[in-house]
Amino acid sequence: MNKLLLLGLVLAAVGSAYARIEYAHVFYDDRPLIEITQPFGFGSRGHIDIVLRDISIWRRHDSEDDYKLGNFGFFLANINSASSSVTQEMLSQACLLEERDLLKLFTFADPKVEAVIDGKAPNVTFHVEVKDGGLFSVFFANCEQRTPVSFAMKVSAYNLVGPQGRKDYLSIGEGELDVMYWVMFGLFATITAAWATTLVRARRTAGSVHSIHWLMLGLVAFKTLTLLAQACMYLVIQRAGSPHGWNWVYYIATFFRGMLFFSVIVLIGTGWSYMKAFIDDNTRKVLMVVIPLQVFAEIAIVITGEESPSIRDWVTWVNILHFVDILCCCAILFPIVWSIKHLRDASETDGKAARALEKLQLFRQFYILVVVFIYFTRIVVFLLRENLANSLYAWVADAAYELAYLAFYVWVGVRFAPNANNPYTKLRQEEIEMRV
Repeated sequence: MNKLLLLGLVLAAVGSAYARIEYAHVFYDDRPLIEITQPFGFGSRGHIDIVLRDISIWRRHDSEDDYKLGNFGFFLANINSASSSVTQEMLSQACLLEERDLLKLFTFADPKVEAVIDGKAPNVTFHVEVKDGGLFSVFFANCEQRTPVSFAMKVSAYNLVGPQGRKDYLSIGEGELDVMYWVMFGLFATITAAWATTLVRARRTAGSVHSIHWLMLGLVAFKTLTLLAQACMYLVIQRAGSPHGWNWVYYIATFFRGMLFFSVIVLIGTGWSYMKAFIDDNTRKVLMVVIPLQVFAEIAIVITGEESPSIRDWVTWVNILHFVDILCCCAILFPIVWSIKHLRDASETDGKAARALEKLQLFRQFYILVVVFIYFTRIVVFLLRENLANSLYAWVADAAYELAYLAFYVWVGVRFAPNANNPYTKLRQEEIEMRV
């Protein structure tokens, strides 16, 4: 399989990186191929600025042959192109720097790089113009076996836009992301205000407002804050290449939003506060284990996506974190399944059959909605990102992801609105007794 293409698919799962000025630090690494940057979509006026410093090369202890500086170098590869195939056979039999299908940038044999190696210059700067648009990544090739190297580099990828050639640090198809996030921020701010108004009015009219409703308000408020942070991040990144602190606002908001989101799903699925005033032991265990793990995985995915893939086992960690995220999403379904089972048992009890059957049908609808939501946001969105990468519609995948959240929040809000006619909340606690 095309190794570059495989790496591209993994990177597509990470989503958009929150920095287009990337820093890579390689220390005592003898890998024959190191990916330096995440894929970036260039247009017809693409450019890359590279600053290389702190270069060190270690000699092999088991050989008297000296290394050749020309066997260490960087190249640019289009990960969507079948002609840029880098297979395991090529890695073991040939030097990638000699491949004609790859755009070689420079090697350590360049006089300016040699000056840095010899300590005569602190760093060296290269400017590369990418004339042919495409989805490209910068790679480092080490054609000297068992010869570790160290270096640090800064890579700035951008497209020139407008008649004045302004730098745009967003990849092709990401230019609309800031507008999309501002629109989504407006929509979520609207439903946040609407839900808060609903709760206040319900309390004034002696409506059935429960603790779960206030948790739902906190959830949608933190979701709105995450969208505000993302909108500001992309606005700043487009002009400066880095988020300048907005990523930390996003991390904090995502932490609380993640905790509240899965907690609300579990608590709704078990009927807490509007059907029963307690949390059973099984549900408590799920909350204590799954919620922290899922929040950690979600934030770790975002932070890992900002790091350079030059880190050892970077791809492995990305895959592990995504697996943990999906596993946690599946684990939260168990409390809902347990509630459905208890309601099915209650429907067989005389005097409670009609009411229990009604609740059973509603809980089944909620279960199906959660399953569809997880499948869409974890599988369908991934496929969209893979297929739309480096196209003018790359932003559609992120828009579909946020619209799925919007639809989910609206559906749950309508179903659980605190009014007397709501079938979820109109029962008194004594009408259903659930033994766990």
